[in-house]
Amino acid sequence: MFVSIRDEIVFAAGYKQLGEGLKDLGYQAVELLVLRDDTVPALLPVEGKERLRVSSAEELAELKRQAESLNVQVCALCMGNNFNAADREAEVSWAVRTVEAAAQLGTPVVRIDPLLKGEPHRAAEEAQTLVVSALNEILQRTAGIEVDLGIENHGGVGNDPDFLGYVLSAVHSPRLGLTLDSGNFYWRGWPLSKVYAIFERFAGDVKHTHIKNIAYPEEIRESERSIGYEYGRYVSPIDEGDIDLSRYVRLLKQAGYSRDLCVEDESLGRYTEAERRANLRKGRQFLERLIQIA
Repeated sequence: MFVSIRDEIVFAAGYKQLGEGLKDLGYQAVELLVLRDDTVPALLPVEGKERLRVSSAEELAELKRQAESLNVQVCALCMGNNFNAADREAEVSWAVRTVEAAAQLGTPVVRIDPLLKGEPHRAAEEAQTLVVSALNEILQRTAGIEVDLGIENHGGVGNDPDFLGYVLSAVHSPRLGLTLDSGNFYWRGWPLSKVYAIFERFAGDVKHTHIKNIAYPEEIRESERSIGYEYGRYVSPIDEGDIDLSRYVRLLKQAGYSRDLCVEDESLGRYTEAERRANLRKGRQFLERLIQIA
């Protein structure tokens, strides 16, 4: 198990170049966000080229070269897909291209969204069927490729443990699991004790992680709250929130998880640039200690 960071968090800390930020913050693994044009941020912009297309053999080779020169691992590719889109084929094909690129990079997992945009307009059973169908097609079209898909517990439907459990069971593929976000079930409004129970339920299904934390007033930690209740006010640095991340890491380790703990500290907007960078260094060190003692 090791520590990584999302590219967007590095940029949120004020760095203009991703490789520079990773080096300064002390991270040697990164999750890259893949846009719909198949591009990701370059680690070392060359001749003003700040993004590289992972569906281009030449540009993908350049990304690999940059990662090797910096001794940085691209530990995950991240998609903001929408299985509720009118053009379902475009979403599936984008995911297939991303999985193929991940394989070429030696990246073991692609983070994907469940159903997001338009989800209130779908009944639960219809949403489940839609997501299961899309995932099955992606897995079939990438059969033989040793890259996993990690559904993040993200948004309303994605933070429903029954929805996630149904999808995992219905697809029933060893390549499908979760990008288990440590803060999102709590953001969803579940009481803290239920959050831990959900972690225990899904620990064996984890393919990837996002690490964040929230510090709610003590009197509401065990009450069910509305989705996203005052998140901007209470989101915290990862080592300062209510969620016991040592318990989270221990559950993952006991379940056999050995990949990254990916920092997604969404509290940065509350701090100065210098404080943001200090918090990300502190967060890395905090998680490294947890890995050692878990």
